[in-house]
Amino acid sequence: MGRKRKGRDLSGWLVVDKPAGITSTSVVNKVRWALDAKKAGHAGTLDPEATGVLAVALGEATKTVPYITDALKCYTFTVTLGQATNTDDAEGEVISSSDKRPSDDEIKAALSAFVGDIMQVPPQFSAVKIDGVRAYKKARDGEEMELAARQLWVEELLLIDRPDPDHVVLEMTCGKGGYVRSIARDLGEALGCYGHVLKLRRIWSGPFDAKDGVTLDQVDAMAKTPELDAFVQPLEIGLADLEQVTVPASSLTKLRNGNAAPVFASGLDYDQEVWASYDGQAVAVGHYRSGELHPSRVFVLPQ
Repeated sequence: MGRKRKGRDLSGWLVVDKPAGITSTSVVNKVRWALDAKKAGHAGTLDPEATGVLAVALGEATKTVPYITDALKCYTFTVTLGQATNTDDAEGEVISSSDKRPSDDEIKAALSAFVGDIMQVPPQFSAVKIDGVRAYKKARDGEEMELAARQLWVEELLLIDRPDPDHVVLEMTCGKGGYVRSIARDLGEALGCYGHVLKLRRIWSGPFDAKDGVTLDQVDAMAKTPELDAFVQPLEIGLADLEQVTVPASSLTKLRNGNAAPVFASGLDYDQEVWASYDGQAVAVGHYRSGELHPSRVFVLPQ
C-alpha cells in the first residue's frame, strides 16, 4: 500500500505573481509548503527568467488544469533587435548579429504574419521531447535538432512601445502551447535583423490576472496562516469557460460514483462539455446528453 500523503485536503487556486530567477516547479513547491496542501500543480510553465501569472492548482483543482492551459493567455515581452541567441532569450550565447534596425512601421507590418493560425517551431532549448528526451537536455550537450513545427492560435500581436532602436515591446494574446521566444526569433528573421527575448511577463491567463496575484515574499510572510488561505480562490473559477448545469439531490450519488445522471440544463448542444454544481459547489465535469451528464471528471470535495 502506498504511503499516505501528508497535508491538508485543500482545493482551489492560488495565483502567484512569479518573480524572475525561479522555476515554476519551485513556486509550486513553495506554495504547497506554505499552505500545507496535500497536492498542488500549475497551469502553464513559465521560463525561470519570466515573470507574471502562475496559477497554482490545489487538491481537486488540479483536475481543472487542462481548462486553464487551453484558455487564452496574454504576454508582454521585450525583444532585443540585432542579435540571435542559441536559446532565443538573453540567457543564451549570441550566434548571429546585424546592424540593421527596422522602423516602427516595418515592425507593425511584419507582425501581421504572426496573427491567426500560425506554425511555430519551438526553441532548441525547450521542454519538447525528442525520442523521450527533453530538447533542452540535447541542446545543452551541443546537439542540433530538427524540431517539428506546431500550430498556434495568436489572437493579437501588438507593438506597444519602442524605448530605443535596439528594443521593441510587444503584447501577444495567444492560445495553448505558444513560445514567445520563437515569436521573437522568427520576427527578427522576418525583419532581417535577428532578435531574442530580453524580458517576458504573463499578465493574464484565462480567468487569472497578475494584479490579483500574491508575490513569493507574501507567500513566505503568510505561510501556515489563515491570511494566506484567504487568497485561495474557488476551484470553480478554473471552469469559467464551460457552461454550468445544476444537479438535483437525487443525482448526487450517481455522479460522485462516476455514473451518468439527470441534471437541470437548457439551451445546450448534444454532447457539449459542461460542469455540474450542487449548491454552487462543483460536482463533476462531463458531456451533456439528452438531459443527463456523463461525467469525465468527478470532484471529491467536503460534503
